[in-house]
Amino acid sequence: MGKRSNFERKPRDYYPTPIEAVYSLIPHLPEKGIFAEPCAGDGRLIRHIEKLSNLHAYWMTDIEPQADFVGECDALEADFSMCDMCITNPPWDRKLLHPMIEHFSSQCPTWLLSDANWMFKKQAKHPLPN
Repeated sequence: MGKRSNFERKPRDYYPTPIEAVYSLIPHLPEKGIFAEPCAGDGRLIRHIEKLSNLHAYWMTDIEPQADFVGECDALEADFSMCDMCITNPPWDRKLLHPMIEHFSSQCPTWLLSDANWMFKKQAKHPLPN
């Protein structure tokens, strides 16, 4: 799958977010506000952010929710422009990721959990051709 990983991919790239992945994100987030989590899965990222900050989830959805409090919605159709920001751990399928980045960031400031190498990849700079 990746240069340092050798594991079987799960359907829809569903991997619960460990709290360790959130520690380094918190200092870069605003001190308060409401956020959208359009790829919420089981809501673990939401719980971690609310535990470690003064931010609160207002919009929490997933195409295949894994928790009762997460609504069902296709992230590429979601309108969460009423939120102060979008924070999510998106699926890493490139064909989904690039449209998600554009859709999310067109609505509000957006933070994505990603591996550190992402910013140095050519595909991170240039969107897929139409």
